[in-house]
Formats: sequence, C-alpha cells, structure tokens
Amino acid sequence: MDELVERVDDQDRVLAVVERGEAIRRGWLHRIATTVCRDQQGRVLVYRRPDDLSRFPGHHEVMFGGAVGVGESYEQAAARELAEELGVHVPVRFLFKFLCRGAISPYWLGVHEAVITGEVTPAPEEVAWHGWLTETELHEAVQQWRFVPDGQEAFDRYRTHRYDLPRIGS
Repeated sequence: MDELVERVDDQDRVLAVVERGEAIRRGWLHRIATTVCRDQQGRVLVYRRPDDLSRFPGHHEVMFGGAVGVGESYEQAAARELAEELGVHVPVRFLFKFLCRGAISPYWLGVHEAVITGEVTPAPEEVAWHGWLTETELHEAVQQWRFVPDGQEAFDRYRTHRYDLPRIGS
C-alpha cells in the first residue's frame, strides 16, 4: 500500500485521507515538510540524490524532507524525516509554508531550519553524497550542478526569509 497523506484544500484544510501516489497522479494538494540543515559555522548541508531514484535522480538538494503523514504536524514530519534520512534527532524550527506548484504535482510545503552539531549518518537509499558548503561554495555549486527545482524555489524563499544566503540558480 502507498503512503497515506491528508489531501488538503487551497487553505491547507484537510479534505480526506488518500494515498500519496494518487494525490500526485491527480494533482491533489497534500503536505510536504522540508528542512534546511546548518551547522554551527552557518554552512548548509547539501546532498546528491541517488541515481536510481524515480524522482530527480542524481540531482542535488538543500532540503531534507518528505510527506507529512496523517495526523502529523509539519514540525513532526520534518523531525521524523531528519531522523530517517540523516540519523539525527534535533529540534526543527518551523519558518513558513507556501503553496508550491511543484515540478511533479502541487502541495503545501512547510519549510524548517535545524542546526546540526554532531555527525550525520545519511540513509544510502536517500543520499548518495553529502557535504557542508559555505555560502561561497554553495553559490559556485549552483552554477555547476543540477538541483531539484522545487528545492530551489523553497531555498530561495528561505534565503529571502534569512536574507543572508545566495539564491540557487543565480
């Protein structure tokens, strides 16, 4: 059975519980939670998606996250995804949400931030490579690497929210 999510309306109100695959196929709004991870020096954790993934294989990304489960808050989903994808248990701070039109389907995207002070242990099925990049290194990387388009939009909004990071793709 496919992952269950809450189908929501354009005001982010729950309409029904549906399978995520069906929500994507039908273009139904659902919820996704993502997190920008920074270290104590302010560097951003960037990763490359494995080449065998169905969505955006081999693309780089600055957002860690996934679907918000039934009855789960954006913050709970963000923290769960960090534990699953990076093996870390850290507080996440909700920053904002927006209606993302998405490259594959539309969804509400909750953007969070977390500061990671210890080691990360990425799940190999989710992360092929990872590294902490300074603002200058991130700016150089976005000129050379392919990034997930939805992550670019979210990170640009995050950067505007923070005022201190380079835009992806600029």
